[in-house]
Amino acid sequence: MHPLENVIWQALTTRQTHFAESCATARRFQRDVTSLCAFQQPDDEGYESLARLAGPDGTVAIFLDSAYEPRPGWQYIAGAPLVQMVCENGVHPSKGYAAADPSRIAELGGKESSEMLELTALTKPGPFGSRTHELGYYVGIRDSGKLVAMAGERLKVPGYTEVSAVCTHPNHLGKGYAGALMSEVMRCIRERGERPFLHVRADNSRAIVLYERLGFTTRWEGHYAVLRRTS
Repeated sequence: MHPLENVIWQALTTRQTHFAESCATARRFQRDVTSLCAFQQPDDEGYESLARLAGPDGTVAIFLDSAYEPRPGWQYIAGAPLVQMVCENGVHPSKGYAAADPSRIAELGGKESSEMLELTALTKPGPFGSRTHELGYYVGIRDSGKLVAMAGERLKVPGYTEVSAVCTHPNHLGKGYAGALMSEVMRCIRERGERPFLHVRADNSRAIVLYERLGFTTRWEGHYAVLRRTS
């Protein structure tokens, strides 16, 4: 199996087992880290294992190869077609891209958690919790002391690390912040001898154009689903 297939499952059974909660054939990240979950197979046993992990009225976020089909005991909350992209061609991330001043980029951590939560709640780049920053290297850009853009690392599997939580305050779009921050995160990933990858909604054409300019190409197309346990 390629390391990026069933990638949440592989992350929680390899490099990120210390963040995992397990039940039979399902795994989830600790709840204050992120709501991402996975099963070994999307079959009855997988969903039953996931239900026990979720608990009564619990919410989970999963990646699927095809659109979610209704199942007893689950309520579909939200979802979208999803694209997985990977940068394997060795192109320097800043090539042909006018990035922001690198001196404005600062590392983010626990002290900035509340600011990171505020920005992700506004921009909705994907599930982000109070401990998501513990998953890897996070960086941001400030304007007048306020955090206005950020990016970091999330899923980690052998040989690959995901670039995630790429977001910019709506009042600061078009300034090159996303490209600059992604370039810095990608630099860190490459220095460890790993390859960057990411996930993006298939309808987010603006982001996909940026990611292609940074050297990413589409590897997989699937679906993202947020489900709530109802029984």
